[in-house]
Amino acid sequence: MSADGLPMVVPAQDLPQRVRIHEVGARDGLQNEKMTVPTEIKAEFIRRLADSGLTTIEATSFVHPKWVPQLADAEQLYPLIGDLGAELPVLVPNQRGLDRALALGARRIAVFASATESFAKANLNRTVDESLAVFDPVVRQAKDAGGHVRGYVSMCFGDPWEGAVPLHQVARVCKALMDMGCDELSLGDTIGVATPGHVLELLSLLNEEGVPANVIGVHFHDTYGQALANTYAALEHGVTTIDASAGGLGGCPYAKSATGNLATEDLVWMLQGLGIDTGVDLGRLVATSVWMAAHLGRPSPSRTVRALSHKEQ
Repeated sequence: MSADGLPMVVPAQDLPQRVRIHEVGARDGLQNEKMTVPTEIKAEFIRRLADSGLTTIEATSFVHPKWVPQLADAEQLYPLIGDLGAELPVLVPNQRGLDRALALGARRIAVFASATESFAKANLNRTVDESLAVFDPVVRQAKDAGGHVRGYVSMCFGDPWEGAVPLHQVARVCKALMDMGCDELSLGDTIGVATPGHVLELLSLLNEEGVPANVIGVHFHDTYGQALANTYAALEHGVTTIDASAGGLGGCPYAKSATGNLATEDLVWMLQGLGIDTGVDLGRLVATSVWMAAHLGRPSPSRTVRALSHKEQ
């Protein structure tokens, strides 16, 4: 709990008893930083996140350094954290990236698809169908190696070039990833334009299309201040995997209107108040984000980090 026994726990009806936080700060957060964080600092960041109680920490990306230079040290980083008890998913863009990840012992793999043609072209330099064709053998090989595969779907709620994204368009990509053998999906509100009703409509459609809530995670950005409201809507629908980024780090380097991810601390504060178990020690998590903010040379954008760290001063 935080200082003074707050937040007061007042459970709401028909919400999950436990939520798994998929922490993305070390990958999705740091890849969007202008500065390149030293490998040793990244490793310590991940260790501190695990020490706070987070059990799934996305560690890095095995993408070509030309595209994401901030994560060019994946081969050096992964051996430094391999002894942690937490799950350490890694993002792979193609067969070469998967081979690099598997060679280091990674067995939780993520691929990154798009629901829109414009973003697929900007981010992957392929059409939606071409990118899915690239991912198909990657997913199958990862599964054959005993891996667990997460399929990210970006631009699920809006696209900076195309505007509103039809729900059936998102569902088509989600179903294609599940048919390949993905174990779970992460629905990305890449530019932060979703609202709760929109979230519920998409989740309901996916259920109707045979994609159950227990394989769905949600990944909200807080561009318009809707991330927690959208998360609450997903919880009401039965989703129990929520992506978040310690300290609110991150955005999207290929979508300039995207601001930071939902801050893990803000999420934990809300979930604690609802009596939903996360296994996370909020005080340790706040301290970790304050520590990382010092290395980045700027304060954390997380409101909870700012409130709790101010109390300690």
